Amino acid sequence: MKNKAKRFAAIKELIQTTEVGNQEDLLRMLSTKGFDVTQATLSRDLKQLKVAKITNAMGEYVYRLSQQPAMSAEPKQGSYVSPNVHVTMDVSGNIVVLHTRAGYASGLAYEIDDKASDVIIGTVAGEDTIIAVMREDATIDKVKSVLSGFIPSLEL
Repeated sequence: MKNKAKRFAAIKELIQTTEVGNQEDLLRMLSTKGFDVTQATLSRDLKQLKVAKITNAMGEYVYRLSQQPAMSAEPKQGSYVSPNVHVTMDVSGNIVVLHTRAGYASGLAYEIDDKASDVIIGTVAGEDTIIAVMREDATIDKVKSVLSGFIPSLEL
């Protein structure tokens, strides 16, 4: 168990300090730190640590720990969303549907869950579409205002 705690600490440190894009790279980095880990073990570790794969400002997929702030090179108040990514929004009742470029929905949904929980209960993301459920007391104007704070190209 002691080795697992050390491995978890090493994984967290690597993810927080470098842009790790895949498990192969992470396995290689762990190996240089003296950890002999299989891909299956690493996959379980990432799940237990609640590591998410999101897109960074350059559109590359990278690992992030839950509640880990964005790296300083990313745009607009630590946003994971590139200012060049076009996002449209449609509303039906308390459901908000956001459309973006292929591959960006997951990272954007992660950010909405992280930064808009006062107006959005939760999200479900596909490849280029996000369904978000508004809170009972949230207005569409308030939702748009909150989302516009970290989605530079949001259009209603």
